[in-house]
Amino acid sequence: MGQQGERPAVLVTGGAGYIGSHAVLALLDAGWRVVVIDNLVTGFRWAVPEAAVFAQGDIADQALVGRLIEEHGIGAIIHFAGSIVVPESVEDPLKYYENNTVKSRSLIESAVKGGVRHFIFSSTAATYGIPDQVPIREDQRTQPINPYGWSKLMTERMLADVAFAHPLNYCALRYFNVAGADPQGRSGQSTAGATHLIKVAVEAAIGKRSHVSVYGTDYETPDGTGIRDYIHVSDLAAAHVDALEKLIEDPETSHVMNCGYSRGFSVLEVLDSVDRVTNMTIERKMEPRRAGDPGALVADNGKILATLPWRPKRNDLDAIVKDALAWERKLAERA
Repeated sequence: MGQQGERPAVLVTGGAGYIGSHAVLALLDAGWRVVVIDNLVTGFRWAVPEAAVFAQGDIADQALVGRLIEEHGIGAIIHFAGSIVVPESVEDPLKYYENNTVKSRSLIESAVKGGVRHFIFSSTAATYGIPDQVPIREDQRTQPINPYGWSKLMTERMLADVAFAHPLNYCALRYFNVAGADPQGRSGQSTAGATHLIKVAVEAAIGKRSHVSVYGTDYETPDGTGIRDYIHVSDLAAAHVDALEKLIEDPETSHVMNCGYSRGFSVLEVLDSVDRVTNMTIERKMEPRRAGDPGALVADNGKILATLPWRPKRNDLDAIVKDALAWERKLAERA
């Protein structure tokens, strides 16, 4: 890949958001030049470090994206920008097909026009729908059960077709349940009204919520509650840096890989972890299942371990909760 100075600059879309801001930190820590584009609808300007160039705008603004690619010598795009709330996608599918599919198409076109050779896409385990078997492998059937999953799968399909027709390779990383915060306290999940379990639970722990709702206690799981594979956001960010280096090293090959730990925890196990870390008991309210929630989603991460040098460093549930809690306390001080 040559000396550090020869590295292309990286354009990070949605780099002021939760996962995007952690990827920006990981890239900067590894010596990459980073340009962030974010419309700040759900992101935060303060989440972008001063060492990164920041442009406020929309990824569908081809004039702006084209100018950034040209001015900064962008050689790779890491694409996080989009909408991510599954129930909202069911209520407002057109928003999701616009933000996640139509705008991604525009961004990919800007990449092709600008001669960008490498593209990393923030995809999701929601592309699998109700999995045929768990742990889930990348070659399993993709049959999403909500517009969010479809909007992401359509973008994966576009990337595959564009990579066949143009000199561009890509990596679609299918995330499982992302949680935690930067261990150094530089960023974390800051969105108001977040629906992620660990975020909700640590909000309850510091008094921002009165209780935690447990949706569904009759799943075919050991304790009846849903099981998910929780991955620390800093480990996930590190996977993007390794994926970028892989794409540059082997420009003829593209990849689709799960990002998870191959280990699932139930809702009750997560809440027990929060109780342990905080030395208190959070009130739990048992509620009916939500539509479209699979009983268990756990990654088979064999492919990413075989393809990249990436290895999980923070795959300990209590450590994930501790980092999320520390960030939640920091947010409360800021308010």
